[in-house]
Amino acid sequence: MTLDLDNICELFEKWGSNVYDEKISQLDHALQTAALAEQAGSSDELIIAALLHDIGHLIHLQNENGKVNITVNDSHEAVGARVLANIFSPDVTAPIALHVEAKRYLCTIEPDYFYSLSLGSVRSLENQGGVMTSDEIQRFENHPSFLAAVALRRWDEGGKISNFNVAPFAYYSELMSKAAR
Repeated sequence: MTLDLDNICELFEKWGSNVYDEKISQLDHALQTAALAEQAGSSDELIIAALLHDIGHLIHLQNENGKVNITVNDSHEAVGARVLANIFSPDVTAPIALHVEAKRYLCTIEPDYFYSLSLGSVRSLENQGGVMTSDEIQRFENHPSFLAAVALRRWDEGGKISNFNVAPFAYYSELMSKAAR
């Protein structure tokens, strides 16, 4: 699948109301995660990564006509990063590609982090590989986008609040255009 900025908006319009495996919609989660990144003073690229980090779920919904199996790892992080790579630089796509690894990492090095996870994140953790081995930790920490991925992961978990007032998707249109290659 090849995407452009219009297709991204269309995916969110069509599938953004899907609740998937959380209490809030995919769109609300994306907007909350981006708002947290913006509040933290992040770069434009990292804000866009936060906004689009779960686009792989929307692509999966599109490909499967809205049917999902939450017991299977859909590798949404890899799917999203791969499809966005023709639009955005690695400053956007690398944190997206690594945000699941960042969850595994944080659950390993900060055992209390596991208890902050939403029910959906707990359910998916085992399918995504569970906690990391020492070799996986070292490989992850050596990745140039390691810190961005960890920050994104923290916003990801924080962006799951009912009735959290955030800017609409259109607010990020100019920022996405600016960050596009």
